[in-house]
Amino acid sequence: MTTIAGIFCGAFLAYMAVAHGFFGFLVAILFMAIGAVLGRAASGKLDLKGVGEALIGKHTTTSD
Repeated sequence: MTTIAGIFCGAFLAYMAVAHGFFGFLVAILFMAIGAVLGRAASGKLDLKGVGEALIGKHTTTSD
């Protein structure tokens, strides 16, 4: 399933690059990234509060 989704994402980005130029391509990538982050947050796979705290330095990440 992820391979098919990747193919469609690539086809969409190729269309945006051809039809709308480089700026349209960048805008499409930006909105796809925002959608991916919001989708992971909605499904509970991403803790936005933890990400925000890590970005401002209140919380650090550790690796085991």
